[in-house]
Amino acid sequence: MVSPPPRAAAVAAARAWLRVGPAPRPLMGSQGGVGAPGNGGPGEGESGETRKLQEEGRAARGKRRKGKGKAGAGQGGKGNGAEGKPERPQAKEETGLGAEAGPSAGLGKAGERGGSVEEGARRLVRGDEGSAGARKEAKGRSEGKKEEWRVRTGRREGARPARAQGRGSQAWGRLAGTRAAMATAAEEEAAAAAAREPACRPAAGPALLCLPEELLLLIFSYLDMQALGRLAQVCRWLRRFTSCDLLWRRIARASLNSGFTRLGTDLMASVPVKERVKVSQNWRLGRCREGILLKWRCSQMPWMQLEGDSLYISQANFILAYQFRPDGASLNRRPLGVFAGHDEDVCHFVLANSHIISAGGDGKIGIHKIHSTFTVKYSAHVQEVNCVDCKGGIIVSGSRDRTAKVWPLASGRLGQCLHTIQTEDRVWSIAISPLLSSFVTGTACCGHFSPLRIWDLNSGQLMTHLGSDFPPGAGVLDVMYESPSTLLSCGYDTYVRYWDLRASARKCVMEWEEPHDSTLYCLQTDGNHLLATGSSYYGVVRLWDRRQRACLHAFPLTSTPLSSPVYCLRFTTRHLYAALSYNLRVLDFQNP
Repeated sequence: MVSPPPRAAAVAAARAWLRVGPAPRPLMGSQGGVGAPGNGGPGEGESGETRKLQEEGRAARGKRRKGKGKAGAGQGGKGNGAEGKPERPQAKEETGLGAEAGPSAGLGKAGERGGSVEEGARRLVRGDEGSAGARKEAKGRSEGKKEEWRVRTGRREGARPARAQGRGSQAWGRLAGTRAAMATAAEEEAAAAAAREPACRPAAGPALLCLPEELLLLIFSYLDMQALGRLAQVCRWLRRFTSCDLLWRRIARASLNSGFTRLGTDLMASVPVKERVKVSQNWRLGRCREGILLKWRCSQMPWMQLEGDSLYISQANFILAYQFRPDGASLNRRPLGVFAGHDEDVCHFVLANSHIISAGGDGKIGIHKIHSTFTVKYSAHVQEVNCVDCKGGIIVSGSRDRTAKVWPLASGRLGQCLHTIQTEDRVWSIAISPLLSSFVTGTACCGHFSPLRIWDLNSGQLMTHLGSDFPPGAGVLDVMYESPSTLLSCGYDTYVRYWDLRASARKCVMEWEEPHDSTLYCLQTDGNHLLATGSSYYGVVRLWDRRQRACLHAFPLTSTPLSSPVYCLRFTTRHLYAALSYNLRVLDFQNP
């Protein structure tokens, strides 16, 4: 039997040993991975030892390709795995050639030295063990270098610990402040977005919230102000729902100075009812902040009127127009307009559409256009004109000369007297009925037993007189219509009287007495429950609730050296303005 050639036998034995040898290593990534099967290269990073092993492997493969079988089995086993990169097809072929070239080169050397096939296999195993040892040594050196780098870095950081900690704390403080500011800004933006978003009805909750809105409005309408306020704190949807004007209208009509008349007419529809109810509680409790709007040097008897965001006030023989600032508690110092024409002080004036009708101490009536310089004045009475009123194109005036006169406002008939009425007393106050059918005069009650008499506006005839038990000298200094059949009066007898012509003309429906027996110069009403009066001493302003007899609150605005009457009162739902001898005061009930 012919035996195979020694070289062919050795190659077959090596292949058989490789088939039963150790399992191949898995193929991993480029950094720290393990090489392909048969490559035997260390899988660590690109360190110097790894590069050296790769160069030796390449040199060995080059010698084997040239036919010099001097490379050992261990060296031939070092393939591309040391590079730690995924294999390409070309690399796989080179790896296979290296695996075959290793045994062939070893066996060839053994044949030259006269060795056997077993010795070639043992050398192949030793070469594999040697390559594994080289990989472990390279890995240990790489880990040693990393540990040395950590130690050096730690020494550098430990060289200046205080400075590093200081900088770190500063940086952390800045970072914390920035994070807090960002969190605050995010919360504000979320709150603004939540306010902009329409509140939806909660999907889950009490069965009450599942009812239709009409039923909820009916149920909530029986709640009082405190219950609605607590209900608004439950959720956003209920807060929006309980802010409905329909729920607060009933409460507002029962509150003081909320903008609703006794008949239910809303005089301030542009302001939410809930906000007005909040301010009305300050009126009820007397919480306000006092301030001075204007001052003047000499003592005067000013009169004033309000028109939107403007204030008109008389000073000596001028009428000045000022504009309120947005808060309503202060004025722009420079007046919008100055209206003159009287030779003596302005005693009284009213606003009628775009005109100012003024009554002067010189016995003349002046007519001024608000938005122009047009001014007309004509002689009306022999003595000073104490009062004037204008409605529906008709002017009525009362004078110290014991007469009351009716004048047209038409431009072609200015100065033409329609009626002259003998009142037998000095006329202190006058007012035209809302129906434009009659007017009332308040006199000094010296020549006639009743200071309040109602006259027909078209004919000038006496219609009726109010009251019959006035003491002599109980003159009426201010009178005003609240409705076509009701009116209010006050004066020297220290009483505020409420008259209802439908009930009786001989006796007032209700009266309120000034506690200090002071003359009442002026009064003002909100058309519902609130009354405000101005006294003759110490500038006392009193607030009255018409549902009770006693005074609600009193605000003395002057002291003993500068004691002054309150000549005129005006108020809105937020502020009260009082004109005194030396200044103009304001009581701010919105921001007490």
